[in-house]
Amino acid sequence: MTISSGHFQVLILDQFTTRLLSSCCKLSDLMSERITIVEDLFKSREPIPEMKAIYFMTPTAKCVDAFIADFKNKPKYKAAYVYFTDYCPDSLFSKMKTSSCSKYIRVCKEINISFLPQEAQVFTFDNPGAFRSVYSPDSKDRIKTLESLADQIVTLCATLDEFPGVRYKKDSPVQHAKDLAELVDQKLAKYYEMDDTTKKKEKTPAQLLILDRAFDPMSPILHELTYQAMAYDLLPIKNDTYRYKAKDGSAKEALLNDSDELWVRLRHMHIAEVTEKMPKLVKEISASKKEPDSKVTIGTLAQIMKKMPSFRKQVAQVLHVSLAEDCMTRYQKNVDRLCRVEQDLAVGSDVEGLKVKDPMRTLLPVLIHDHSTYDKIRAVLLYIFSLNGTTEENLNKLIQHVKIEGESEYILNWKDLGVPIISSKTTRRERSQTYDLSRWTPIIKDVMEDAVDNKLDWPHVSGAPTAWNGSRAVSARQKHKASAQDDYRSGSRLIIFILGGVCYSEVRSAYEVTQAIKSCEVIIGESPKRVLLHHYDVPEADVGKTPPGTKPGFICEMYYFTQTRFKFHVDHGPHTILFRLNLCIK
Repeated sequence: MTISSGHFQVLILDQFTTRLLSSCCKLSDLMSERITIVEDLFKSREPIPEMKAIYFMTPTAKCVDAFIADFKNKPKYKAAYVYFTDYCPDSLFSKMKTSSCSKYIRVCKEINISFLPQEAQVFTFDNPGAFRSVYSPDSKDRIKTLESLADQIVTLCATLDEFPGVRYKKDSPVQHAKDLAELVDQKLAKYYEMDDTTKKKEKTPAQLLILDRAFDPMSPILHELTYQAMAYDLLPIKNDTYRYKAKDGSAKEALLNDSDELWVRLRHMHIAEVTEKMPKLVKEISASKKEPDSKVTIGTLAQIMKKMPSFRKQVAQVLHVSLAEDCMTRYQKNVDRLCRVEQDLAVGSDVEGLKVKDPMRTLLPVLIHDHSTYDKIRAVLLYIFSLNGTTEENLNKLIQHVKIEGESEYILNWKDLGVPIISSKTTRRERSQTYDLSRWTPIIKDVMEDAVDNKLDWPHVSGAPTAWNGSRAVSARQKHKASAQDDYRSGSRLIIFILGGVCYSEVRSAYEVTQAIKSCEVIIGESPKRVLLHHYDVPEADVGKTPPGTKPGFICEMYYFTQTRFKFHVDHGPHTILFRLNLCIK
């Protein structure tokens, strides 16, 4: 986006583009491009008529009106270079063309990046209202929301330079995924017909799978005991920021993101492996960061100091020892007693492999024990899901036992996702597991493996990609040496979008399947960033009393999304994920 070398520039952002840039670059990266001032499009700003301004914004009427206002009377800047995240409607383009701002516009481009890269293989559309708009039975803007999500999916595919075959799960109790898949397929075809290359793009060897959240209600509810999922479930981590105390008692905070190499190496490990392997990984990472003996200049001194192995080793180890200890403290407090019950209900058999004949007897210890209402709700949901629904009489007794008679929507609203609540279990493949309390495997992993092996019986909207061939990739069920997550992959991509949110065990599955095969990269994403389904304990006094957005968690979302007495609000603070991987801006 650089205007010209030798000139300092102003960068004007809206809320979404602020989060977008924060997710893939640092302030120092902007300064290296001679951007010295970053401003909010909607805040009052002092004119700087001698400087040129870059406007990076979403193509909405609100943003365009704010842009036009900057040049209405006395122009704030010498010239404007306008970059939209997505397709700008003709009406907004005409509005700019006929206003006084037009003579100051030097560039006006659509760069097609209307999504946030959450991790190396994870994206989100940061649309917290989408969940309610799509699944609420009282929704008045479902079609509009699906259209918007389809546009965002197209920008993702355009950024990845993919024209995938679009597939959806057939026989779903709700049709939202099918509707979205058809919209995406239409918009992809239209986009590549309008491509600047003037040559119609053929389908690439990639698949895009679109699912409703009802395909697997278990995974978002279970307590997951891998490091990342456990931390976000049990600890009050907000905006990926973990707060802890150093050895000297001082308050510290750290970002849990891809810039922390130790976090990347540890996050998908079972908590039992984390403390065991942490010291060895710290040594490996520190050794790899050692600077070669060479002449040190003033310009490189600061960077070298930040990369000093002793400095990085000390900071990383203190941070992750503290984080792991906090996870284990919460786990030993009450979660360990929940996990065995949850796994037995989800898997349908106990540790010895014996079938659970009476799920109610398995559930009973949780109900009579002094667990929080929040954990009891999770256990009751797992019981209901394990039976594929229960009787109305039994459901009423469970609601009374958990004491949520006035807030039964926590459970009942799942029916609007297509999950049976009031009365053919899916047959799952058997897997060997290392840990007794982590026997459940997310259903999405089965879907990924079947897609790679060409065994997925899902319809394509308009034909399969001609070059997709599962034989190009080693079977996802075969084990071989895992490659690094940022290795170049010349094969196919499998893009998965779950309408209604992704949980961390499903994120982990995308990495595991990618690492288990040679030439297929799995990328997974969701619509609302805040429902990258994590939870932390909610005090019983708070259950059902706080507006959505003030406490995270899929269960809370399920209670509120059909309620009308609360207005949705979400923290729109900058989301500072700092990484440079395969979903960043090219």
